[in-house]
Amino acid sequence: MTDGATAKGEQTRELILSTALRLFREQGYGKTTMRAIANEAGVSVGNAYYYYGSKDHLMQAYYDLLQDQHREAVEPVLAAEKSFVPRLTGVLHAWLEVSAPYHEFAGTFFKTAADPRSPLSPFSEESRPARDASVAVFRRVVDGSDLKLPADLRSELPELLWLLQMGIVLFWVHDRSENVRRTRTLIDRAVPLADRLLRLTRIPGVRGVVNDIVGLIRSVKA
Repeated sequence: MTDGATAKGEQTRELILSTALRLFREQGYGKTTMRAIANEAGVSVGNAYYYYGSKDHLMQAYYDLLQDQHREAVEPVLAAEKSFVPRLTGVLHAWLEVSAPYHEFAGTFFKTAADPRSPLSPFSEESRPARDASVAVFRRVVDGSDLKLPADLRSELPELLWLLQMGIVLFWVHDRSENVRRTRTLIDRAVPLADRLLRLTRIPGVRGVVNDIVGLIRSVKA
């Protein structure tokens, strides 16, 4: 395949995805069909299916796009901050910023993503690339911070922070306050609390509890 054909194909792929995301925002995920996406993008239905086998594949592409945007948005925070609280707070707020254009359709889409059998679940095997990329961001948050932790807990913490983000996302989906003010407040109050709890794990008497927590996490993951 020539470079020109490759570039044209990539442009078509991006056009289909951007069109789909716009229609998802305007009409809702459930009401938007692949035919409508193809018509709006000015491509054949067969061409749309060539690049994306289904709406689920389009949403997986959205996950990847959102994660790419988030990874780029957090760079200034991770470069400037060493303290754990502003690093984690900045990363979570950055997610709110890159996700803001999709807040309106998030509620209808969440009905599908919340099904544990759905490939669109953030816990599904299909979502693993985006999930792993997000956990990698939280690993950078921890590794570049001033936070001192027992080694076992430190290795598990990035995934725990991703789970914290999933809880925040659920809250965000239902947040109808102006500029999702309540979600922002949740982040600003929850992160310092998490920081205090994590720093307590260095106290000798707490070590046994930490071992139990890490053991629980690993048994559930197995």
